Amino acid sequence: MAEINGGRLAAKQLKQAGIDTAFGVVAGPMIEVMAGMQAEGIQVVNCRHEESACFAASAWGYLKKKPGVVIAGSGPGMINTVTGLHVATESGMPLVVLGGSVDSRTRGLGGFQEADQLAFAKPGAKWTAQVDSTERIPELIHLALGKAVGGRPGGVYLDFPGQFVRRRIDDEAVRLRIASPDVSVPHPDPRVVEAIASMLATASRPLILVGKGAAWADATAGLTRLVELGIPYVASPMGRGVIADDNPMCMNAARSAALAGADAVLMVGGRFNWIFQFGRAPRFAADVRLAQVDIVAEEMTNAADLEFGLVADCAAATEALAEALAGRRLATSGTGWVEALRTDAAKNEAAIAEQMASDRAPINHYRLLRDIRDAIPRDVNVSVDAELTMGVARAVLPSYNPRALLNSGTTGCMGTGVPYALGARLAMPDRPAVAVVGDYAFGAAAMEVETAARVGANVGFVISNNGGIAGHSIQDRMFAPDSPPIAALLPVDYERMGEMVGGFSARVTDPADIRPTLDRALNSGKVAVVNVITDPKGGSRGSMYLG
Repeated sequence: MAEINGGRLAAKQLKQAGIDTAFGVVAGPMIEVMAGMQAEGIQVVNCRHEESACFAASAWGYLKKKPGVVIAGSGPGMINTVTGLHVATESGMPLVVLGGSVDSRTRGLGGFQEADQLAFAKPGAKWTAQVDSTERIPELIHLALGKAVGGRPGGVYLDFPGQFVRRRIDDEAVRLRIASPDVSVPHPDPRVVEAIASMLATASRPLILVGKGAAWADATAGLTRLVELGIPYVASPMGRGVIADDNPMCMNAARSAALAGADAVLMVGGRFNWIFQFGRAPRFAADVRLAQVDIVAEEMTNAADLEFGLVADCAAATEALAEALAGRRLATSGTGWVEALRTDAAKNEAAIAEQMASDRAPINHYRLLRDIRDAIPRDVNVSVDAELTMGVARAVLPSYNPRALLNSGTTGCMGTGVPYALGARLAMPDRPAVAVVGDYAFGAAAMEVETAARVGANVGFVISNNGGIAGHSIQDRMFAPDSPPIAALLPVDYERMGEMVGGFSARVTDPADIRPTLDRALNSGKVAVVNVITDPKGGSRGSMYLG
């Protein structure tokens, strides 16, 4: 009689569900799960920290439209995943953490690495559960995977008491969950579709806001039809690329004027949270009409005072709206609204043109981001992480594909950029992946450069090294002149990490060297670390907090 342990059983169910890559940190009592995954042909990516594993898995899952899976050990190992669960849930990215825990037979007695792991996970997760028998492992994993992608994606946690991982059962008693149902998406109510269509058709200054929910729903076709009727749009950072940024109706460069001037706004797959200033004045006009498309009904009674809430899949909803507006003449066609926004966008772009072309040293952030923009291909997956770097990237770096631009999202969590790029490269090995990070953000997960090299994920890491958090601006502004470096950092030779793992490494101090160095890095066929020394006194126009 052949037997199988709980770890191999978990791996079999993951394989059955189509999971071919998982992330984590090798630790008990979950080593059997990792060994089982390797035996089942699942790539196991052993990261240097559980938080980074969660971010890498979240990016992998978001790009693949599958749950990203993380295996974590007990106690501190699982607790290190709590931030990742929180960020995944708030940012709408699918993540399943399988965390080992103390044997239930010794719970409460001070067992090794004992912690109330369900309590740690609950505030940051959509759903939590605990394995109560080895036989039920497949069913509970099936539930966890479904919860992660159902409705708005997010993080879920499944707890594995150690004895159920180690226990062996007769393999003839194994019952995997095989069914993979064809699940319909929520379709829009025709009555509300017509009401929103009429609002957009009669508005003098309509505007569409595109969030990452539209990216998750692959709503490109419907949204493109809508904007081509003559309705301008603004995208959140992770909503960018659903419609390519070079579409003539993209008004990201005139964001403030678009939000303040619109008399009717349709939010598609985003939230009226701090990123869009809660949908309230003075960011928006006091009398603006607001409508929202979201897959979650509870979102319709959040911060903004909506006139219409359409609970539906973003792709289905935008196609229905485009159909409802087909053949109608929109009132905005005679108001000059689009032309005014294009004028404002051109003015804003001109205002940063000098900085983007600057040949001065230390290197200007805008010049660095411009050269990155010009060096990367159109199909690249980019992650951005930092304060100034993210603020400048928002103005300079375009995106042309859905789910191709990743950043810290709703939570503003630093430390996402390096592992997001790792996960993106593993999810789409045929596309290049580049992390554009500040020096502080790079340091939060820098050892994952070794992980990338070890698993053959040839990511390009480009560091804007301005010597601290927001360069020296916080150090100089918030601390006394004779203070020790608190927000400031040492001028570290980060490029040596590329050399350390046998990859490409370069330090750039001259603006003229940025582009040729990036070209060599991206064509090296290796993990690349490019350390660009940028102006510690330089700031960005505006703030990163524009979503």
